Amino acid sequence: MKKTISLILFSFITAALLATSLQAGITFNVTMGGKPLTLTGEPLKINQPLPDVQLPDTGLGMVNLQDAFKGKVTIVSIVPSIDTKVCEKQTHILSEENKGLDETARLVTISRDLPFAQKRFANEANIHNILFLSDYREATFGKSSGLLIDENRLLARAVLVLDKDGVIRYMEVVPDLGQLPDMERAFDTARSLT
Repeated sequence: MKKTISLILFSFITAALLATSLQAGITFNVTMGGKPLTLTGEPLKINQPLPDVQLPDTGLGMVNLQDAFKGKVTIVSIVPSIDTKVCEKQTHILSEENKGLDETARLVTISRDLPFAQKRFANEANIHNILFLSDYREATFGKSSGLLIDENRLLARAVLVLDKDGVIRYMEVVPDLGQLPDMERAFDTARSLT
């Protein structure tokens, strides 16, 4: 009897864990101040390229994500809004604390801010080693990466490292929007790929 109950309990727990892990593979879990947020779109995956979308840079030139990031290791920092303290800190870390990676790797920041706001921020912060891209138009990057927050239409905070073929080799989607990603780990991954 005890073996039967143990076997049933083990089967139930295993099924619950499997269901949870399968669900985790479909979407990222993100909160804001502990409140769960809903992410929409197809989630990014390690060992796959970025979605085939075009985003404007600060000069309104269109950049194709699959084509533009080949030939050089790329660190992609994704922030909800460039004009918030945590997003500003994340961007300064990428620009100023990369320990020379900006000479061998491409640095990119993507947000839903207007290109004009990104350009103003870069000028005011004296940041010239990051390519800023805007997903303001139709949130095509957010939808095709699974990082679009349904509640506020911003992007979830994340950092990606792409190899020289433009394939994602490292990805961190930060569990709470108020937290910074582990930029040092992303930098270490980028160094190992250069």
